[in-house]
Amino acid sequence: MKDNTIKIDARKLPCPLPLLKLKQALNRAENGDKIVLRATDPASQRDFRSFVTQTSHLLTIKKVGNEFHFTVIKQS
Repeated sequence: MKDNTIKIDARKLPCPLPLLKLKQALNRAENGDKIVLRATDPASQRDFRSFVTQTSHLLTIKKVGNEFHFTVIKQS
């Protein structure tokens, strides 16, 4: 069974670079693929939430220490 998870390390990148990395991954992902992105910039939470309200993608955010773990599932 194929693992359709794309992992991105965007730690230490300032906004809006984590969101740009997400958008690039979504462009190459297929519907249903999961993108897991780790970031340290607190402003990335606002950027990700704003972005998914304009799309049909699913988003979960988990704070782990000083990192934010974003999971986005691509929806058509």
